[in-house]
Amino acid sequence: MLTPANAPPTPDLYRYEWIPLATAILTDNTVRVTWADGVFLDCFSSWLAENSVGLGIEPTTREGMIDPADLPPADALQTAVVGIDGELVLTWHGHDDTRIHPGWLRHVVERRHEPQYGIGPIERWDSTTLLEPPSLEGATVLTDPKVLRRWLSLMTIYGLARLRNTPATPEFVGELAQLIGPIRDTNFGDVWDVKAKLNADSTAYTGLNLGQHTDLPTRETPPGFQFLHCVENTCNGGWSRMTDGLSVVDVLASQFPEDLTALRTLRWVFFNRSRHADHRWAAPMIEGGENGVPLTIRAFYPVRGFPDMDASDVPRAYSAMRRFSQVAHDASLQIRYPFAPGDIVGFDNRRVLHGRDAFDPGAGSRHLRGTYIDHDDVYSRLRVLNRHFDQGDLS
Repeated sequence: MLTPANAPPTPDLYRYEWIPLATAILTDNTVRVTWADGVFLDCFSSWLAENSVGLGIEPTTREGMIDPADLPPADALQTAVVGIDGELVLTWHGHDDTRIHPGWLRHVVERRHEPQYGIGPIERWDSTTLLEPPSLEGATVLTDPKVLRRWLSLMTIYGLARLRNTPATPEFVGELAQLIGPIRDTNFGDVWDVKAKLNADSTAYTGLNLGQHTDLPTRETPPGFQFLHCVENTCNGGWSRMTDGLSVVDVLASQFPEDLTALRTLRWVFFNRSRHADHRWAAPMIEGGENGVPLTIRAFYPVRGFPDMDASDVPRAYSAMRRFSQVAHDASLQIRYPFAPGDIVGFDNRRVLHGRDAFDPGAGSRHLRGTYIDHDDVYSRLRVLNRHFDQGDLS
């Protein structure tokens, strides 16, 4: 059914298919709305008040405008009926009647309001399902929103995705990040160089092998996504390695459950050994990854300092940590790939463990540029791009 010309506005900026209601029944301050296919939704009166444009929703911003202390009492809703076009019509004591879009109500039933909606399903992977990062031609990513949308979508689904043939310039990674959201600044700067140097203040700035790890476990909330862009690479070796932390957790859960319990419950103090900064945080090595909570792995051994646990737990903490590293480095879970100039790989820094083969910095030049953007901003940009494409604002 086409949306009526006088359709009520929705409490947000999305456009919804008009799916007329069949019935609306008010009982004990709750309205049960039902559609013709039998799907129903129970709506508490206070929630309907909060989401009625003009009563609880400010019409311009589409944000709530009533402090909870000032909400109408639950019994202020006097009647609830289906309007002539299938909308929900509400009569309130002391307030004007309001109308609710039935398609907006339907999107709640279908759980399209939840955080995961609009950013794609998460897919676990190992070396049998991925041989290299999911890759796209990236030469036009700064000007073509379709490329940006697809890259962000792959990154959120698999935890990593690569663009090939982007400009191999020092400025590019910052320009790309600005298309997505605010850069997460750290003690390394907003955009930073990864290349070997004298008096390095991080093992990343050497030619050493780097084991599988996640960055900045020293923070209360480590950065969400990391972008690494290759400006130059004439070195042999130095191949990147990636492991899906979700697959690591699955292996631990099925084969080494006692180690997983230790990794989820025993805390370590992480701190950066820098001349100019001293960030510290104490937490288990594995958090989340269950019941819709995003996975956070804290696994950068150069900054893991002290066991924050009873002395009797230290031996099993080390045993579990050793097991974790063995699984994370298992070739069956890991992919390896070289960096070519113009490649940029974006990956979920809290989910995907990354590492690097050793290389000789004296036998060539290897220059990567990197930056971080938090999960929230990547997800927000992808949802907005999806909304624009789905509603025909972009093509």
